[in-house]
Amino acid sequence: MTEEIIEQALEYIKKLFQNNSDGHDAAHSIRVYTNARKIAEEYPECDLTVVSLAALLHDADDHKLFDTVNNMNARTFLKGRQVADSVIERICEVINGVSFSKNRGKRPSTLEGQIVQDADRLDAMGAIGIARTFAYGGKVGRPLEDSLRHFDDKLLLLKDEMNTEVAKKIAEHRHKYMEEFLAELHDETDF
Repeated sequence: MTEEIIEQALEYIKKLFQNNSDGHDAAHSIRVYTNARKIAEEYPECDLTVVSLAALLHDADDHKLFDTVNNMNARTFLKGRQVADSVIERICEVINGVSFSKNRGKRPSTLEGQIVQDADRLDAMGAIGIARTFAYGGKVGRPLEDSLRHFDDKLLLLKDEMNTEVAKKIAEHRHKYMEEFLAELHDETDF
């Protein structure tokens, strides 16, 4: 049953984000899911169902994209699949611990929350993080200089906020790549 719900969650987010191209799209959620599953492999004690569904649904109610309250999109999807209320609450607790702007400096209290938070933050780093930054900037009409400030305001801080050892190793590489990119950009421009 769990794999079937995960497949349904994949289809749900594809529909939910079908018109989004700012870096908070279905592809982002799928990468977060993939990152979370990779991290979870090193922590067999975690609840893989909670990790998987929270990772896939973590942006289903993002305040930048939806005008929902209390994780209504995620809850509606999960209730429609007869997921137990106690599991829905655990998934929503993980989802609520993901957002960088709302959880800066906060470490989730559960291993599942730590894994999904790390997985989402990893997708804001490295080459994909660079691409997402400029995709979002372009969508909202943000000048290049403002998008570059996002590196100092968020992206370059993420390496030191990872929870799991697996994510810390991945973050080191992605952080270095971003630093190299910014150095090259500085050499090519006066930013």
